[in-house]
Amino acid sequence: MMGFFFAISCIIGIILCCFGGSGSAALDCLLAGADSAVELSISLAGAYLLWMGLINVASEAGLIEKLAARMHKPLRLLMPDAGDASASVTLNLAANFFGLGNAATPFGLDAMKRLNAVNPDKQSASNAICMFLALNASAIELMPTGVIAVRIACGSANAYDVVLPTFISSVFSAAAAILACKFFESGAGVK
Repeated sequence: MMGFFFAISCIIGIILCCFGGSGSAALDCLLAGADSAVELSISLAGAYLLWMGLINVASEAGLIEKLAARMHKPLRLLMPDAGDASASVTLNLAANFFGLGNAATPFGLDAMKRLNAVNPDKQSASNAICMFLALNASAIELMPTGVIAVRIACGSANAYDVVLPTFISSVFSAAAAILACKFFESGAGVK
């Protein structure tokens, strides 16, 4: 549906440019936009490759497993019925922590599959699934890799100035998500 609206708006824009007499200006803007898109893609790819490489090195060195072991108790407090999904949940949260949303997706899918396997009622989401979704959507993020890469590509003098505000706001967001999940889990929010 969104693709349809996007296509219609592009067609209307092209028609207006052609009849408005600014077709050459529109073509110049299209070419400049394509050039900027390629530059941004290369910058984002470089940032993602760096952090994904570091996570891969950490995984090969066993640091991810150690992180998963340290996160086991806090995750058990948040999701006591998670079963064996805690490793996938930890990897997902770790990838989100470093701003690697694309790298977090496979771990998140695996975590959901494992959480659903231990869910006794397949027709509704368990508390662990709801908590994981809330944590995943409001993940604590130390390094907003994508935002930093975009700021660098746009020539920002202080591209890393967003790290502290992002971290603080994501901590509050995750805390609010946890509190909301626990509130509804207790049955107080259900009528």
